Amino acid sequence: MPRPWEADPSALFARRLGKSARELGTTADHDGCPDIWELDNGDIAVIGRDLTDSYAARLPPDVTIATDERLVVVPGTMLRSAKPDIADD
Repeated sequence: MPRPWEADPSALFARRLGKSARELGTTADHDGCPDIWELDNGDIAVIGRDLTDSYAARLPPDVTIATDERLVVVPGTMLRSAKPDIADD
């Protein structure tokens, strides 16, 4: 049975949402940078630390992570800085 939504691997990066990790002081510029981007199809790409294994045993009862999904964590300040860039609709 097909899923109601599938990620499109051909979508391109359109614009950063919020501030860069450098602007927020959450990177040392050499070991990866968390980031949030809107893709050209309207989906959102999140770059963060993969903590799937760390959280797997303590997920809320109604949360599941499919085998092709990962739980990614970004700094809270990064998501808050993106709020003005995210449409309400």
